[in-house]
Amino acid sequence: MGEEEEGTGEEYLFKIVVIGDSAVGKSNLLSRFARNEFDHNTKATIGVEFQTVCVEINGKEVKAQIWDTAGQERFRAVTSAYYRGAVGALVVYDISRKTTFESVSRWLDELNTHCDTAVARLLVGNKCDLENIREVSVDEAKSVAESEGLFFIETSALDSTNVRTAFEIAIKEIYNNISRKLLNSDSYKAELSVNRVSLTKDGADSNRSRLGSCCSS
Repeated sequence: MGEEEEGTGEEYLFKIVVIGDSAVGKSNLLSRFARNEFDHNTKATIGVEFQTVCVEINGKEVKAQIWDTAGQERFRAVTSAYYRGAVGALVVYDISRKTTFESVSRWLDELNTHCDTAVARLLVGNKCDLENIREVSVDEAKSVAESEGLFFIETSALDSTNVRTAFEIAIKEIYNNISRKLLNSDSYKAELSVNRVSLTKDGADSNRSRLGSCCSS
């Protein structure tokens, strides 16, 4: 998370990883969100690519740096390093391929190994436009999401269904997690304690304008 100089407002930078098996549509989800584009001939991602997207949350500009990680096993050793610093993750499977859903637990294990437990995690069932060949039911996915404590949503990068919503859910949850950490930090509590001892109306207004905007809604 970055912050601009005082007087120019706060700015946040969140790193989000998009993980899952090869060909579940990770790259097209990212390109649809970042550029509103879809490529029918998308090639398998080699290593890692990323896009930076600006989103406004609670009046604050948030920059989401979204990393598209290769799903192929042979790139696993390369991409594992890129989990470092991630504060959010979209775990993607293809609703028309049960095997990609069965891999979700493995991806979650890898995420837990390389990331902080406070990472905002979203289970994404992509390609919901392929309803006629669906192999993973909504109820089945919801059950896994509930047992693992994940947000859940189905998307279609092809027709844009829920793509923006999925990323915004992750970004807002990251923002809320960061806000809670700030509010629970020793420095913040110490500042509140000092303000309680010698609090003036002007001081209260100033403190509220500077710190109150970080509170989760």
